Amino acid sequence: MSDLSINPYLNFSGNCREAFDLYARILEAPVAFLITMGESPMADQVPKAMHDRICHICLKRDGLTLMGSDCPPDQYETPQGTIINIGVETAEKAEAVFAQLSEGGKVTMPLEETFWATRFGMCVDRFGVPWMVNCDKPMP
Repeated sequence: MSDLSINPYLNFSGNCREAFDLYARILEAPVAFLITMGESPMADQVPKAMHDRICHICLKRDGLTLMGSDCPPDQYETPQGTIINIGVETAEKAEAVFAQLSEGGKVTMPLEETFWATRFGMCVDRFGVPWMVNCDKPMP
């Protein structure tokens, strides 16, 4: 086991649970940890209206870790300058993942064959998170 890992951490403005329900299905990654604001040690410092929001959630699968939370509404910023890449093994899997991620969102580069990939595409999901789906061509 490595003593170092880099894991995406996504912030949301109140729809973290809905986003992670989708990501868990797409990534076939179970929720490894979830705590709401109301269940956290800081519950008495958070307005009751925010108690059902996610304080921390973590999906894990085969070395993949994706984490997130709902942040206070006045602190939320739309993601910029970062794109999360999902590498898949087959064109069919790329098409399925891309279709689910882009549904209700915005396709910024259609999923298609490129010089390096059987399928590659970019989108921003309906939660505002930017994604790339990449299915590399076999190495010669």
